Amino acid sequence: QVQLVESGGGLVQAGGSLRLTCAASGRPFSSYAMGWFRQAPGKEREFVAAINWSGMSTYYAASVKGRFTISRDNAKNTVYLQMNSLRPEDTAVYYCAADGPYTVVVVTASPGYDYWGQGTQVTISS
Repeated sequence: QVQLVESGGGLVQAGGSLRLTCAASGRPFSSYAMGWFRQAPGKEREFVAAINWSGMSTYYAASVKGRFTISRDNAKNTVYLQMNSLRPEDTAVYYCAADGPYTVVVVTASPGYDYWGQGTQVTISS
């Protein structure tokens, strides 16, 4: 069992940056693939980024590639989402998710994830 808590959301102007943090409890965190998803009002939840257990493999949605960076620190049971060059269309509730344990293949579809955080609001003003 893994519990996930997101933080770092807020209101920023377009072109700005935010770093989201997802703190995980439960073991073994290092064996879980981790993902970030987002959901805007009136829209379905969509994949943003994912990272494998070691941090050596990362995956991004086309809409955020080159602007967002996912990373993890297994010693701190934490995964991050650095978001740069933010746009109004990035406005959404962002969720952290875990798939595992002992995940071999990282998936980008939300049903593939077993544990979810409560979400953190990100609002980008134009």
